[in-house]
Amino acid sequence: MKYGILKEDLINEKRVALTPAGVQALVATGYTVYIEQGAGQLAQFTDEEYQQAGATIGFHREEVANRSDVILKVSSPSVHDVEELDGGTVLFAFLHLGASKRKNIEELLARKATAIAYELIENARGELPILQIMSEIAGQLSMQIAGHYLSAVGGREGGRGILLGSVPGIAPASVVILGGGTVGRTAARVALGMGASVTVLDKDLSRLREVEHIFQWRIATGMATDYAISRAVKHADVLIGAVLVKGERAPYVVTESMVKEMKPGSVIVDASIDQGGCVETSRPTTLADPVFNRHNVIHYCVPNIPSAVPRTASAALTNAILPYLLALGEQGVLRAIKSDPGLARGVCTYNGKCLQPSIAKALGFNYSDLEPVFDGLTPESRKDYR
Repeated sequence: MKYGILKEDLINEKRVALTPAGVQALVATGYTVYIEQGAGQLAQFTDEEYQQAGATIGFHREEVANRSDVILKVSSPSVHDVEELDGGTVLFAFLHLGASKRKNIEELLARKATAIAYELIENARGELPILQIMSEIAGQLSMQIAGHYLSAVGGREGGRGILLGSVPGIAPASVVILGGGTVGRTAARVALGMGASVTVLDKDLSRLREVEHIFQWRIATGMATDYAISRAVKHADVLIGAVLVKGERAPYVVTESMVKEMKPGSVIVDASIDQGGCVETSRPTTLADPVFNRHNVIHYCVPNIPSAVPRTASAALTNAILPYLLALGEQGVLRAIKSDPGLARGVCTYNGKCLQPSIAKALGFNYSDLEPVFDGLTPESRKDYR
């Protein structure tokens, strides 16, 4: 199996899909790894480190793509990336097709490439292990970001000028978190550790019960009804949007009218923006220009929050995807997918067919089931059958 690591071309995307440690693990198993020149530079991994780990440096993007069976990226592929694919190529990346442009999916289907989305892969417990590790980083960073912009020096016009925590005689900041998943729970842990007053809203009562047990009833919880969200948002100093609907665009749970009711100088960190955002006034920003002010509320809407700590994030991503890469090499792509239902749930396109019903429904594509893909795949099939 030949793996190719492409340099990220998204603005301010500093992560790399695989670290030298991951490359060494693949090479030691007998596989070949190509990496585009400078792909790890922004994460502080040099070409020399990759060469020492056994990778071959490709000086042109096309060279790496054309020589690889599996192409590894972090962020969603550009049209240029997709143009390098063919029917025998596997693309492994955070695809976020539910919030993607229709043209990108059309091109994937036209190229008959196998596109596997990190964010849809499940483990045996029904968790999303690759997305989860990035969500843990995003959750921690979201509170660091909120604390910075909540200060008087944080935003272009300054935040409310208050501390997240408390000092004697002064109440702590009010932090409202929409969503009790990985991002929400991690953000709550950090906020609580900084001394903030924390409220978590979610539609799942069982999840709220779990959150209360985790934090030993030191935070408030509530059902995420329109009424409850409206009241909580109005009094929030910090709002963390952590809403996830697997494989689909995030719904707007905070309307523009709710934002207008927020305190002047309060902060919104919409961590759902990579799935379209859960706040109506959100729009994607970049690490270089991360915030904007709308209705006197500071909005931070960077889709790739973990890219602010690219070395940590790249190492974490490598740990999460390496077992799947080894399985692809050992069993071949189709056999690996067939033997691992959780990996199969991450397959978005194959041989010109859309295999994700939510994406097909949202964007008007015909949906195809995965099972017919395995027709003719027998125990006697070659190991490298793709």
